[in-house]
Amino acid sequence: MSAMKPVKRLQDLRASLGPGLLLAAAAIGVSHLIQATRAGADYGLGLLWAVLLVNLFKYPFLEYGPRYAAATGRSMLDGYWALSRYALGIYFVFTVGTMFAIQAALALVTANLAIAMTGLPGSPLVWAAGLLGLSAAILFRGRYDILDGAVKWIVAVLATCTLVAVVAAGVHGPAGDWSSAPATAWWSAGGIAFVIALMGWMPIPIDAAAWHSLWTLERARQTGHVPSLSHARLDFNIGYIGTCILAVGFLLLGALVMYATDTPFSDNGAAFAEQLIGLYTQTLGAWAWPVIAGCAFTAMFSTLLTVLDAHPRVMRHMIGQFAGRPTLQTHIGLYRGLLLVIPACSLLVLYGLGSRFTVMIDLATTLSFLTAPILAWLNYRLVTSAQVPANARPGPAMRWLSRAGLVFLSAFALIYAGWRLLG
Repeated sequence: MSAMKPVKRLQDLRASLGPGLLLAAAAIGVSHLIQATRAGADYGLGLLWAVLLVNLFKYPFLEYGPRYAAATGRSMLDGYWALSRYALGIYFVFTVGTMFAIQAALALVTANLAIAMTGLPGSPLVWAAGLLGLSAAILFRGRYDILDGAVKWIVAVLATCTLVAVVAAGVHGPAGDWSSAPATAWWSAGGIAFVIALMGWMPIPIDAAAWHSLWTLERARQTGHVPSLSHARLDFNIGYIGTCILAVGFLLLGALVMYATDTPFSDNGAAFAEQLIGLYTQTLGAWAWPVIAGCAFTAMFSTLLTVLDAHPRVMRHMIGQFAGRPTLQTHIGLYRGLLLVIPACSLLVLYGLGSRFTVMIDLATTLSFLTAPILAWLNYRLVTSAQVPANARPGPAMRWLSRAGLVFLSAFALIYAGWRLLG
C-alpha cells in the first residue's frame, strides 16, 4: 500500500501539469522575443532591473489564478462576480479595451516572422489575417487538448536554443564596445515610455491570472483529476520561473549582439524579424537560420493560438454571468462566434495603424501595464476574502510581496500618466 502512494502522487502531479506551460507559451512572445531583446539592444544591461522587478512583483497576482481555482473549484471570473458586480465589470471593460490591440500585436509579430522565415511576398496585414484564420480554425472545436499537447515541445525547443545562443554570445564577448558606449538614460521621455511598454507584458499581462484559472478547471475536466493546491502552484511555478529565466536570456542576447554596435532595431516589421533571427545566427552560425526562424515563428504562433483561445473563453464566461445564464459559460456556439468576432475586430485595429510595427507593440503593452494595478488589487482582494478557505489564502510573505507589488505597479503607472500630462 505504501509503495502505491508515491505512484499515485506522481500520477496526480502529472495530471495537474499543463496550465502552467500554457501560461509560458502565452508569455514567451512579444514580451520576450521583441521587448526584452529591444531592451538589451538599446540599453545594454541598463534595464535588467526592470525585467527582474516586474517579474517579481507580478508573481503573486498571477499565482492567485491557479491558487483560487484549486482552492475553490471555480474560476477567478466567478470570484470577481461574487466579490462585487463592479469587480467583474472592471475586468470586462479592461478585457474589451485591450484584447483587440493585444491580438493585433501578436498577429503582426507572427506575420512578420512568417514573412522573414519563408521569404514569400504579401503584406503583413494579409499574413496576419491568414494566421488568425488558421488559429481560429484550429480552436473551432473548443478542444483544450489541442493547446495542451502542442505547447510543451515548442516552449522546450525555443528555450534550449535561446540559452545556447546566450552562452555562445557570452563566450564570444559583446559585439560592441560597452566601455565607450554612452549611457542611455531610461528616465528620459522616450525611456519612460519604453520601460512602461517593456513591463506591460513582462512576463504576461495580469489579466492572464483569470485565463489560468479557466485552464486549470478545463484541465481538471479533461483528466477527471482536481489538482491539489500544492500541485497547482507547482505547475504555475515551473512555467513562471522558466519564462523569467528566458526573459533575462533574451535581454542578454540583445545586449551582447547589438548594444553599442550602432545597429538599432528597425521599425519595419519584416526587417525587425530578420534582425531578431540574426541574433541567433551571429552566435550559433548561419546553419541555425532555418532552425531559429522556425522556432521563433512557432513560439509566436503558439502565443497567438493560446491568447486567441483565452479571450473567447473569458468573454463567454462573463457574458453568461451578466446574462444570468450559466449554460452560456460553456456554450460551444458562443465560443465559436467569439473566435470569429475577436480576430475580425483585431484586424480592423491593425488596418488602422498600418505598418507602424513598434507603435502597435508599444500601444498594446502600455495599455496592459496601465490596467495592471487595478487588476492586481482585485486579485489580492479575491484571494484574501472569505471565498478562499483560510488554509489556502496567501501567507505573510505573499501578502507583503503583494503590497509591495501594488506600490511598484501603481508608482510606475502614475509616473507614466504624469509624464503624458506634463510632457
